[in-house]
Amino acid sequence: MKAKIILLSFIFLFIFSAHLYADIIVIKSAGTVNPAMSGFISMHIDEAAKEKAELLVIELDTPGGLDTSMRSIVQKIIASEVPVAVYVSPSGARAASAGVFITIAAHVAAMSPGTNIGAAHPVAMGGKMDDTMAAKAENDSAAYIKSLAEKRGRNAEWAEKAVRKSVSITEKEALETNIIDLIAPDVKTLLEKIDGKVVETSLGKHTLKTAGAVIKRKEMTLRHKMLDFLSDPNIAYLLMMLGFYGIFFELTNPGAIFPGVIGAISLIIAFYSFQTLPVNYAGLLLIIVGIVLFILEIKITSFGLLTIGGLISMFIGSMMLFESSLPFFKVSMKVILPSVILTAVFFSVTVWLALKAYRRKPATGAEGLIGLEGTARTAVDKEGMVFVHGELWRAWSDEPVQPGEKIIVEKMENLKLKVRPK
Repeated sequence: MKAKIILLSFIFLFIFSAHLYADIIVIKSAGTVNPAMSGFISMHIDEAAKEKAELLVIELDTPGGLDTSMRSIVQKIIASEVPVAVYVSPSGARAASAGVFITIAAHVAAMSPGTNIGAAHPVAMGGKMDDTMAAKAENDSAAYIKSLAEKRGRNAEWAEKAVRKSVSITEKEALETNIIDLIAPDVKTLLEKIDGKVVETSLGKHTLKTAGAVIKRKEMTLRHKMLDFLSDPNIAYLLMMLGFYGIFFELTNPGAIFPGVIGAISLIIAFYSFQTLPVNYAGLLLIIVGIVLFILEIKITSFGLLTIGGLISMFIGSMMLFESSLPFFKVSMKVILPSVILTAVFFSVTVWLALKAYRRKPATGAEGLIGLEGTARTAVDKEGMVFVHGELWRAWSDEPVQPGEKIIVEKMENLKLKVRPK
């Protein structure tokens, strides 16, 4: 009986100690703030709530991104039942532009040594804004970040400066100006420092119990990795070019099937990627015009003028394709130049081969016999026989030809060759 009581006591203590501290979920979000990042963070906030986690830690490193995606993340953090800590990490990372809003909205804001935060001024994503629209966007962002800072008890004055004046500060300055709660070299230290801290979630006030808790790291799913990959403007550009090439091959070689299928799939994925990018459709149209000019060069002999026009159109269109002042929403010159050059080389070689085939002497039929050398088997005047191209032909000549003499074929009429002495 005593043994059973002792055993039950041990089981009770084991269960109690196992649930004394809930798990700490840690996820890493690096790169631009886009729909993929928004979906990834939102998914893990929901999972943390289902698993009744003690805390969700977001290791953040971002140069900024889309306003819509940022607001979606912020709304999810504010509505979260589980406390969310945004940790700007590792050393050398930053929380710029949209990253400032996400950091300030967190229940716990922390930074690693050697990081920075700031420069949150709104910029146009799909073209230049006039003064009125720019002022509206700035005022809206300033009011939004001030409300977030006031909700979390952080420095609203500096937050407004980050929007209006694009100020940026180090982790030490952020701590001194009450933008973040602490500086920590790693996640373990972060959890030790915030143990016992009281935060307010959507369910009310909650005291964090993080010291000694089990840390569970979760990676980005394949779906979110693919979405993030496709949100890269360089990838979207290359997919579009691949799509155009595939369609061109299919049109010039009907029935090839494979190039057409690959081209169609690439174009569909490229246009899906364009939904998350600031596409300038004038640039897209210029690229299409450039491709059309290259194709016309094959059909029309312009002595290279159409190719030059296509090169200029494609290069300018590629530069204009994504209109944004943010460098991570532009196609790299390292991608544009090789793509334009390879396209020009491809179509130039195609034109050269077409011209070469056009100028090549026919090898079969009546045209193929003209200019060939043969031998007279009989005397040839008004009528005679010659041996040409391994065959005996009836022939005539304006000049007498002796048997065995070499001849040249001038033309063919009614299966009869006109020849002349060589």
